[in-house]
Amino acid sequence: MGQWLYRNIVEPGKLPLLLALTAFVLTFLVTRVITRLIRAGRGPFGNVKAGGLHIHHVVPGVVLTVVGGFGAVAGGRQGFGSAVAAVVFGIGTGLVLDEFALILHLDDVYWSEEGRTSVEVVVLTAALVGLVLAGFAPFGVNDLSQEELQDRTTVIASVATNFLFSLVALDKGKVRTAIFGVIVPVVAIVGAARLARPGSRWARRFYGRRPRARARATLRAYRYDRRWAGRSRAFQDWIGGKPDPGRLPDRR
Repeated sequence: MGQWLYRNIVEPGKLPLLLALTAFVLTFLVTRVITRLIRAGRGPFGNVKAGGLHIHHVVPGVVLTVVGGFGAVAGGRQGFGSAVAAVVFGIGTGLVLDEFALILHLDDVYWSEEGRTSVEVVVLTAALVGLVLAGFAPFGVNDLSQEELQDRTTVIASVATNFLFSLVALDKGKVRTAIFGVIVPVVAIVGAARLARPGSRWARRFYGRRPRARARATLRAYRYDRRWAGRSRAFQDWIGGKPDPGRLPDRR
């Protein structure tokens, strides 16, 4: 394990990325635990206020992201300073994306239905960074044997091919399938081969004069959502907390 970590993480200069990802995930989890305790009225925690104004944690998150980002640029990819900047950046990003829905809607929708967007963005971000971190690109790794070089080149070619299929899946309105399909070949191929979701750019472009295809796409999307939407929501609730059914966002 130590040799693998050195060859694939430390030697290619990916250690700051690993530290940033770890800090990002831990910050999100800790933040969600604290906010759920505040919501339940348990524990010593409470909302931060200044002069009656609720200070959302996206505010210190932006500050830490800026500090960590500039620190990473100034510190390069190696050294203690780079590691510290990566951790600071990861913490800041975790705080910011935990309130991504607030930024998107310009309203406090943290515990509303719209607040689920934050959980989705955090999960997808962690997955994407994890895929980059686990990549076997040969760049930055010294003294590769011919076999190692061939294995890594095969992985790169596979990822590139999957990426093309993922672009098709994305055009068909399947965002999660497109993202995870970059690294999982079967997911990308299935997403690209199946019917597009109604309302996607692919459906508007190719199903406009094919009413039968539009009807099949609508029916398939309905069946898929009926089967999996509830499970997806349950997973999001388990991670981020169940939204308040009585909480409606302020549309002003």
